Amino acid sequence: VGIGCFCIGTNQVALNAARTAGIPVFNAPYSNTRSVAELVIGEIIMLLRRIPEKSRACHDGLWDKSAKNSFELRGKILGLVGYGHIGSQLSVLAEAMGMQVRFFDTEKKLALGNARPCNSLEELLGVSDVVSLHVPSTPQTKNMFGTAQVRAMKPGSYLINASRGSVVDLDALAEGLKSGHVLGAAIDVFPKEPATNDEEFISPLRGLDNVILTPHIGGSTMEAQANIGLEVAEKLIKYSDNGSTVGAVNFVEVSLPVKAGGNRRFLHIHANVPGVMRRVNEIFSQSQLNITAQYLQTDPEVGFVVIDVDGDVDEAAVLQELQAIDGTIRARFLY
Repeated sequence: VGIGCFCIGTNQVALNAARTAGIPVFNAPYSNTRSVAELVIGEIIMLLRRIPEKSRACHDGLWDKSAKNSFELRGKILGLVGYGHIGSQLSVLAEAMGMQVRFFDTEKKLALGNARPCNSLEELLGVSDVVSLHVPSTPQTKNMFGTAQVRAMKPGSYLINASRGSVVDLDALAEGLKSGHVLGAAIDVFPKEPATNDEEFISPLRGLDNVILTPHIGGSTMEAQANIGLEVAEKLIKYSDNGSTVGAVNFVEVSLPVKAGGNRRFLHIHANVPGVMRRVNEIFSQSQLNITAQYLQTDPEVGFVVIDVDGDVDEAAVLQELQAIDGTIRARFLY
């Protein structure tokens, strides 16, 4: 009936194949944004205070009490690549801690607080003390942060990636870290991640004291996981029981009212070709059923219609006729 992705990303699903099969896909684009933003804020503090190196030294029995290359957040510039749900929330948190915020996004976004847009990625990299990436995984963002971008970063700056593992060329980043051009990094996502907790994690960043490595835990808080479960489950239930596709990432969106009176509701997904809707309406007319409401949305290939009717309905007979229409992908009786 539908697919739920209990996360933000949906690249693990063949979205177009699901759409043409009449299967909406739902995700949770908002529920873990606070958790990711808080993780990034914590990593900024730890990087600027050199906590990873200091902690490892103490564990090794070394007492390295020094202020060298340790900084406050206050007055530093945070550069956000991507100013969506997570980037904008991080912007507010960073400003509250005294940082100045710059951002670059391919779409025009409303700036919050002291945040200011940059005209290009290169402009942002040249002025930012900390660069944090918040972009989706697309063909356009694959390896978008490579050798040229690392070299374009302000000398002595830091890089954080809590977005998608395909975005950063880790070999290029490792080179920048070893040369000292990049003072530190925090990476939560990787191009190839272990399939299970028993598989070895391999990365060119292993062993670098100025790098925080975490196993894709940006959204792994008790609060975020509970919120994600509720958000996706609610969307699936609304679609399954009511026909609403609001929040689907691969499907036309139809917002529907809840059940009213004695209405009966049918759902029909079909190829977007001439004649299908005429035949749908004929079936209800021939069955002496009054259509009280009809909700139709289409894309170039797929049509989605929800029909409310009143009257005495032989649900099984009507559904059988709807399913027999040429071009039908799926048809359901909801209530």
